[in-house]
Amino acid sequence: MNITDILIMHFFSNLNFSKSNYLSILLSLIPISFVAGNLIININILMLLLSTLIFYKKDIFSIKYYFLDKLIFSFFILVIFTGFINYYFFKSDEIVSYLVSPLKSILFLKYLGLYIALRYIIEKNLISLKLFFITCACSSIFVSFDIFYQFFHGEDIFGLKTVGIGRKLSGPFGDELIAGGFIQRFSLFSFFLIPIFFTKISNNLSKFIIPLLFIIFLSAIILSGNRMPMLLFIFLIFLIVVFQKQTRKFFFPFILIFSIIFSLIYNFNQEVKVNFNNLNRQIISMKTLILAKDFNNYNNTTYLREFSTFYETWLMNKYIGGGIKNFRFYCHIRPKIDKNSKFICNMHPHNYYLEILTETGILGLLILLIIFSIVLNNTFYRKYFSKASLQNNNLIIPFIFLFIVEIFPIKSTGSFFTTGNTTYLFIILGILVGLLRKENIIEK
Repeated sequence: MNITDILIMHFFSNLNFSKSNYLSILLSLIPISFVAGNLIININILMLLLSTLIFYKKDIFSIKYYFLDKLIFSFFILVIFTGFINYYFFKSDEIVSYLVSPLKSILFLKYLGLYIALRYIIEKNLISLKLFFITCACSSIFVSFDIFYQFFHGEDIFGLKTVGIGRKLSGPFGDELIAGGFIQRFSLFSFFLIPIFFTKISNNLSKFIIPLLFIIFLSAIILSGNRMPMLLFIFLIFLIVVFQKQTRKFFFPFILIFSIIFSLIYNFNQEVKVNFNNLNRQIISMKTLILAKDFNNYNNTTYLREFSTFYETWLMNKYIGGGIKNFRFYCHIRPKIDKNSKFICNMHPHNYYLEILTETGILGLLILLIIFSIVLNNTFYRKYFSKASLQNNNLIIPFIFLFIVEIFPIKSTGSFFTTGNTTYLFIILGILVGLLRKENIIEK
């Protein structure tokens, strides 16, 4: 081998290393993009997708697709199909923006590309997730302390004021009240950062850092006023404490810390007390009205009235749905609508499954339920209820539980088809499937 061949090999070796670093950086910017807004999220995922295609175009088009992949493809095909069907056959003069359906359906394909790109680069071990874990941890800590700063000063470090009368703190998100949801989604990686990537740090230090992080994140979520993210965060930690053998000994300390933190903030902060008292009253009211099957009661909570609007909207296009982003249009022309009511309908029914049912029909919901079931079987079940090799894979743990919480059916949510929610779900899904392919345990 001459000197030229050696130099060429060295060059391409460094080039591959640079590709890996570059893609790792793009993935690690995801949590920062969520803070920056939808435009930056879209730019980030498009750069990740296009960079993967440019670097590995020959290989990425030749990878073998399995039954799960084909189901995901079929969901996106259905989204496009129902978008055009609704445009040509179900459009109404009352629906001013009917063009949104086929256009949004086509643009929605970027999430399929994101899934394929992530599945490929994770499966082939082309990037490291270490930097992603670090930025998730740092971003969650930053948002938490920004909320603390806003709580004491009435504005965050960027000068963004407290929303309303102080019941909710948005931190760096401005007038979007999603700070608690951000912490719930990204803070979990903080707890796994040291045990997985910094094993040389002593256990005693880890035992101090992890409870401290839990106190910081829990306090910030409570102060944010986002009640559902707080419940989901507690549920998330509860699942990990129960199913991870190493953490079961922390079950009672976890309950104790939560009780103390919540009690202190609840009793010494009037806005938090009012917020959670309202939540308690809403739950009691919803329980009473559901048991009485009185969904049209004027005293219904806003959420229950939003849930109830989906049914007649869904009946208009039962099998393939009305097209993504079209609930907001069909809902206003649904049969038996009470034009005199102060509440007609919202942009979406505030639940992933109800929205999927109205916008992609029974067929779309069925496809997604099968996808979710296969992923849960190949991750959660194989990790905790079988003797598969996945038992020794700790890297997959946070993604499993974040996926469970994200698809948990009994919760109020934002729209499934928004940039933030769809990006987050397909990032978790793409990484999960990529890690499964590395273990060679996905069914063929």
